[in-house]
Parts: sequence; C-alpha cells; structure tokens
Amino acid sequence: MSFSQLKKQSSLGNLTSKLVKEVEKMNGNGGGSGADERFWKPEVDKTGNGYAVLRFLPAPDGEDLPWVKVFSHAFQGPGGWYIENSLTTLGQKDPLAEINRGLWNSGTEADKETARKQKRKLSFYANVYVVKDPANPQNEGRVFLYKFGRKIFDKIMDVMQPEFEDESPINPFDFWQGANFKLKITKKDGYWNYDKSEFDRPGPLLEDDDALESIWNKEHSLSAFTSPDNFKTYEELQRRLEAVLNRPVSGVREEVTPVELEAKASRPNFERKPEPVEDDFDYGSQSSMTDSDDDALSYFAKLADS
Repeated sequence: MSFSQLKKQSSLGNLTSKLVKEVEKMNGNGGGSGADERFWKPEVDKTGNGYAVLRFLPAPDGEDLPWVKVFSHAFQGPGGWYIENSLTTLGQKDPLAEINRGLWNSGTEADKETARKQKRKLSFYANVYVVKDPANPQNEGRVFLYKFGRKIFDKIMDVMQPEFEDESPINPFDFWQGANFKLKITKKDGYWNYDKSEFDRPGPLLEDDDALESIWNKEHSLSAFTSPDNFKTYEELQRRLEAVLNRPVSGVREEVTPVELEAKASRPNFERKPEPVEDDFDYGSQSSMTDSDDDALSYFAKLADS
C-alpha cells in the first residue's frame, strides 16, 4: 500500500475489509522489547509522576494492523525464573496455560493462588511518534516502538467505540483524523497508574504530507513480534517448566475418571458458581482472544461497512 492509498483510506473513514480479516484471524485463533533503542519508555520524577504526548501511528507498510499483542509469562519457581512467550499468542496450546487451567479448576484456593502467580501477561506493541517528552526532549519528533498493557489499550478502544451518543468515534492510529495521546502517570499503591491519561482533540499529526510519509517510512515492523521464531516449541517450554518447577510436567488431564467423580460427589457443596478471573487470565478456553479484541473486530467491521 502506498502513502497516497493510506491517505485515501483515511478520507474514506474505513480501515478496509483486509484489516477486518486480519482481526478475524486473530479471533479464530512473541516478542519481547528487550533493552534496545527502538523502544520508547516513559520516565517518572521523584514523586512518581510522569507525562508525555504520543501519537499512535498507522500500520507499517506491508502490515495490516497498527498493533500486535503478545502473551507471556514471568514468575520465579524453585529452579529459577520462567520468562517466556506464551504459545497462546499464536492460538496454540501452551504447557503452562494447561497447568494453570488445571490449578484454577481444582477448586482449592492454594491452587488458584499458584495460578495467579504464574498467570500470563498481555502486552501490546505499536509504533508511536513522540510529540512531547519533558524527561527526554531528544526523543521528540522521533518514531519508536511502544510496549503497553491493557489499561492503555482500553483507553484506545474507548475512543474508537465511545459510550455516549454525543461522542464521535476516533481512530487514534490515523495521521489525519487521529488524536494525540496525553500519557499521564501517577503512583498508586506502589505501582504506575495510567487512569488520568487521555486523548486530545482529533486533528492531523502534521500538516505536511511529505513529513508524514517520512514518519510512516520510519516505522518498525510489528509482525516480527508474533513470528514463530520468537516462540519456543511446546516441548522446549515443557522442559523449561520442569527445570523451573523442579518436577515433571505432563499437562493437565482433560477427563475425570469414575473414581474421581465418586470422590468429588461425596464432598459437600461441590457445585460452585464460577468466579471471575483476573485480568486476561481465562484458563477455561484455549482462545487467546480477549474482550478488547472482540471490541476491536466489531469496530473495524462497522468502519468497513460505512
């Protein structure tokens, strides 16, 4: 797709059926940032506050989505740290996901606590243009990769699918009709909090199309983060888990034996209403999609039909 086609797509107000198909493929069904100069990271002052203005950029040339998502795990066991991308990112079975599902469904709080400790983490990657960075002014006017979590992604979805009738949808990844993102970080309970972050009024990032095209050409590939090369095989992850947990790992049993059924039937109050799980951590399904992804698909479908 050429830059002129990108601008035409913006003027039409849709993201094309091809984009919708890519999200649908995600619904049918990692990378890591590392310490390299391609990534922009916010900084906070001594009080724990941070501020910057970013512009989320369109999909890089030759790619379909302006972001990618990656599931990963990071926890410490008896045999060391387990820091690995989850195969659920690719819509595949993952040994730790299977273990966690078994722990969560066991019915004991101790097992649920272990599953929480080992739960998968959802990260998003996108290209951003740094409009303002008071902590590092040298970053202003440059293109970076930005890794962020569900909180910021939900804010993106909030402007793409506004809740109230007097609010117009905004595609924050659009050069001409998007909006700058005012990243506001505060410290809450010892952690960074992004609740005060917000999008500015819609408008072009720059008035000069040549300058915009130059920015577009500087974007980094996003598809690399979900390339199979960035993921270990099921067997490799299983061996790593065995080393970290200091025990054999064989996954979870899909069926319950008659003996187990009889034992469970004798327990009082065995039938329990399912409890809500935390974050994106749903061990009842192999699907790697989240509610936010379904919202994105719905939004893109509406745009394509407009």
